[in-house]
Amino acid sequence: MPTDGPDGRRQDRYGFDETESRVAAALGKFVPQAVVRRGLSVTVRTDREVYAPGDPVELTVAIENRLPLPVSVATPTRRLWGWAVDGELEASDERIYLPESPSELSFRGGERKVLTQTWNGLFKRVGDGDAETRWVEPDPGVHEVGAHLALDGDRPADTTTIRIER
Repeated sequence: MPTDGPDGRRQDRYGFDETESRVAAALGKFVPQAVVRRGLSVTVRTDREVYAPGDPVELTVAIENRLPLPVSVATPTRRLWGWAVDGELEASDERIYLPESPSELSFRGGERKVLTQTWNGLFKRVGDGDAETRWVEPDPGVHEVGAHLALDGDRPADTTTIRIER
Protein backbone atom coordinates (compact mmCIF):
# COMPACT_ATOMS: atom_id res chain seq x y z
CA MET A 1 0.00 0.00 0.00
CA PRO A 2 1.50 3.38 -0.99
CA THR A 3 2.29 5.84 1.78
CA ASP A 4 3.54 9.40 1.86
CA GLY A 5 7.32 9.61 2.16
CA PRO A 6 9.36 12.18 4.10
CA ASP A 7 9.34 14.51 1.07
CA GLY A 8 5.53 14.29 0.74
CA ARG A 9 5.63 12.16 -2.44
CA ARG A 10 3.81 8.84 -2.68
CA GLN A 11 6.03 5.80 -2.02
CA ASP A 12 5.48 2.10 -2.45
CA ARG A 13 6.38 -0.41 0.27
CA TYR A 14 9.94 -0.69 -1.08
CA GLY A 15 10.58 3.05 -0.69
CA PHE A 16 10.39 4.01 -4.37
CA ASP A 17 8.38 7.11 -5.11
CA GLU A 18 5.32 6.67 -7.30
CA THR A 19 5.48 9.90 -9.26
CA GLU A 20 6.42 8.24 -12.54
CA SER A 21 4.39 8.84 -15.64
CA ARG A 22 2.12 6.01 -16.79
CA VAL A 23 2.73 7.14 -20.38
CA ALA A 24 6.51 6.87 -19.91
CA ALA A 25 6.11 3.40 -18.35
CA ALA A 26 4.01 2.25 -21.32
CA LEU A 27 6.56 3.61 -23.82
CA GLY A 28 9.40 1.89 -21.93
CA LYS A 29 7.92 -1.52 -22.80
CA PHE A 30 8.67 -0.86 -26.47
CA VAL A 31 12.36 -0.03 -26.03
CA PRO A 32 14.42 -2.69 -27.89
CA GLN A 33 16.74 -4.84 -25.75
CA ALA A 34 19.79 -3.59 -27.69
CA VAL A 35 18.93 0.00 -26.65
CA VAL A 36 18.20 -1.09 -23.07
CA ARG A 37 21.65 -2.76 -22.85
CA ARG A 38 23.37 0.40 -24.08
CA GLY A 39 21.33 2.49 -21.65
CA LEU A 40 22.46 0.51 -18.59
CA SER A 41 25.81 1.04 -16.88
CA VAL A 42 27.60 -0.97 -14.21
CA THR A 43 30.24 0.32 -11.79
CA VAL A 44 32.14 -1.65 -9.16
CA ARG A 45 34.16 -0.28 -6.23
CA THR A 46 35.92 -1.85 -3.26
CA ASP A 47 36.16 -0.52 0.28
CA ARG A 48 39.98 -0.28 0.06
CA GLU A 49 42.76 -0.59 -2.50
CA VAL A 50 45.21 -2.69 -0.44
CA TYR A 51 44.43 -5.89 1.48
CA ALA A 52 46.33 -8.55 3.41
CA PRO A 53 45.93 -12.15 2.15
CA GLY A 54 42.55 -13.51 3.24
CA ASP A 55 41.10 -10.10 4.20
CA PRO A 56 37.42 -9.73 3.24
CA VAL A 57 36.78 -7.33 0.35
CA GLU A 58 33.54 -5.33 0.37
CA LEU A 59 32.24 -4.75 -3.17
CA THR A 60 29.74 -2.04 -4.03
CA VAL A 61 28.08 -2.52 -7.40
CA ALA A 62 25.87 0.15 -8.95
CA ILE A 63 23.64 -0.57 -11.94
CA GLU A 64 22.10 2.51 -13.50
CA ASN A 65 19.44 3.08 -16.12
CA ARG A 66 20.68 6.16 -17.97
CA LEU A 67 17.48 6.28 -20.02
CA PRO A 68 14.60 8.57 -19.00
CA LEU A 69 12.11 5.70 -19.48
CA PRO A 70 11.47 2.66 -17.30
CA VAL A 71 13.02 -0.44 -18.87
CA SER A 72 13.49 -4.14 -18.22
CA VAL A 73 16.50 -6.14 -19.35
CA ALA A 74 15.97 -9.83 -20.04
CA THR A 75 18.51 -12.32 -18.68
CA PRO A 76 18.82 -15.84 -20.14
CA THR A 77 18.90 -17.52 -16.69
CA ARG A 78 17.77 -16.76 -13.14
CA ARG A 79 21.08 -14.95 -12.47
CA LEU A 80 20.63 -11.19 -12.86
CA TRP A 81 24.19 -10.01 -12.23
CA GLY A 82 27.52 -11.41 -11.17
CA TRP A 83 30.91 -10.53 -9.75
CA ALA A 84 34.33 -12.03 -10.42
CA VAL A 85 37.93 -11.90 -9.24
CA ASP A 86 40.62 -12.36 -11.89
CA GLY A 87 37.88 -13.55 -14.26
CA GLU A 88 36.63 -16.29 -11.92
CA LEU A 89 32.92 -15.98 -11.20
CA GLU A 90 32.46 -15.51 -7.45
CA ALA A 91 36.22 -16.19 -7.00
CA SER A 92 35.67 -19.90 -7.58
CA ASP A 93 36.48 -22.56 -10.14
CA GLU A 94 33.23 -24.35 -9.25
CA ARG A 95 30.84 -24.83 -12.17
CA ILE A 96 27.50 -23.22 -11.47
CA TYR A 97 24.44 -24.61 -13.18
CA LEU A 98 21.37 -22.44 -13.40
CA PRO A 99 18.00 -23.40 -14.84
CA GLU A 100 17.44 -22.16 -18.38
CA SER A 101 14.48 -20.09 -17.23
CA PRO A 102 14.82 -16.45 -18.24
CA SER A 103 14.40 -13.61 -15.78
CA GLU A 104 14.43 -9.85 -15.98
CA LEU A 105 15.70 -6.87 -14.08
CA SER A 106 13.50 -3.77 -14.15
CA PHE A 107 14.45 -0.13 -13.67
CA ARG A 108 12.55 3.12 -13.42
CA GLY A 109 13.66 5.97 -15.63
CA GLY A 110 17.07 7.12 -14.35
CA GLU A 111 17.02 4.58 -11.49
CA ARG A 112 20.28 3.46 -9.90
CA LYS A 113 20.36 0.17 -7.98
CA VAL A 114 23.21 -0.29 -5.48
CA LEU A 115 24.19 -3.79 -4.37
CA THR A 116 26.84 -4.94 -1.92
CA GLN A 117 28.71 -8.21 -1.83
CA THR A 118 31.56 -9.37 0.41
CA TRP A 119 34.29 -11.59 -1.04
CA ASN A 120 35.93 -13.54 1.76
CA GLY A 121 39.35 -12.87 0.22
CA LEU A 122 39.95 -16.51 -0.71
CA PHE A 123 39.63 -18.47 -3.96
CA LYS A 124 37.49 -21.62 -3.83
CA ARG A 125 39.13 -24.63 -5.47
CA VAL A 126 36.70 -27.50 -5.97
CA GLY A 127 38.20 -30.94 -5.55
CA ASP A 128 37.52 -33.79 -7.92
CA GLY A 129 37.81 -37.45 -7.20
CA ASP A 130 40.02 -37.84 -4.12
CA ALA A 131 40.92 -34.16 -3.79
CA GLU A 132 38.91 -32.13 -1.30
CA THR A 133 37.49 -28.68 -1.91
CA ARG A 134 39.76 -26.05 -0.41
CA TRP A 135 40.06 -22.30 0.00
CA VAL A 136 43.35 -20.68 -1.03
CA GLU A 137 44.78 -17.21 -0.52
CA PRO A 138 45.42 -15.16 -3.64
CA ASP A 139 49.04 -14.52 -4.60
CA PRO A 140 50.43 -11.14 -3.55
CA GLY A 141 50.08 -8.51 -6.27
CA VAL A 142 47.36 -6.84 -8.30
CA HIS A 143 44.01 -8.56 -8.81
CA GLU A 144 41.06 -7.52 -10.95
CA VAL A 145 37.60 -7.35 -9.38
CA GLY A 146 34.66 -7.05 -11.77
CA ALA A 147 30.88 -6.94 -11.91
CA HIS A 148 28.49 -7.45 -14.81
CA LEU A 149 24.88 -7.91 -15.78
CA ALA A 150 24.26 -11.60 -16.50
CA LEU A 151 23.57 -11.21 -20.21
CA ASP A 152 24.82 -13.15 -23.21
CA GLY A 153 27.28 -11.43 -25.53
CA ASP A 154 28.17 -7.79 -25.05
CA ARG A 155 27.01 -6.80 -21.59
CA PRO A 156 27.37 -3.83 -19.24
CA ALA A 157 30.34 -4.46 -16.95
CA ASP A 158 33.07 -2.72 -14.97
CA THR A 159 36.33 -3.66 -13.27
CA THR A 160 38.64 -2.22 -10.66
CA THR A 161 41.90 -3.47 -9.18
CA ILE A 162 43.04 -4.27 -5.67
CA ARG A 163 46.47 -5.11 -4.35
CA ILE A 164 47.26 -8.00 -1.99
CA GLU A 165 50.30 -7.36 0.21
CA ARG A 166 51.84 -9.54 2.88
